[in-house]
Amino acid sequence: MKNRMRRLTSETAGFTLIEIMVVIIILGLLATLIIPNITGYTEKAKREKVRVDIASLEGALDLFKADNGFYPTTEQGLEALMVKPTTGRIPARWMEGGYFKKGIPLDPWGNRYVYFSPGRRGEIYEIVSLGADGQESEDDLSSSDHLDSGRADAR
Repeated sequence: MKNRMRRLTSETAGFTLIEIMVVIIILGLLATLIIPNITGYTEKAKREKVRVDIASLEGALDLFKADNGFYPTTEQGLEALMVKPTTGRIPARWMEGGYFKKGIPLDPWGNRYVYFSPGRRGEIYEIVSLGADGQESEDDLSSSDHLDSGRADAR
């Protein structure tokens, strides 16, 4: 009797290969359903950050223009919002301390925003995030793409 009890407990201990396979398949199915949703929200959040950053930069550029009568040149770049330009057209009434207090933000992928004045499509200026690859490509996000509800048209 004692021997039979020992044999029953040793046979029932642990999981069978089929049970382990079922658990792995269930986890795999859950992962295929959940992971795309999470990555989709991550990309959406990054695009939203670009939209907000560009809107903030546009606001600072508009203040720069209101004070000085012109937008910074491409060569002066967005840095003209932080440090008074010393080349090109020098702003006469540049705001002491700059127009962007916390520093020019990086895009969500860690790249600098690119500034063109005039813009590449004929706008007064254009601010571009080069996207995840950090190079000019189809994943770029631009102020001329109307990321901010049409402000680019209002110029």
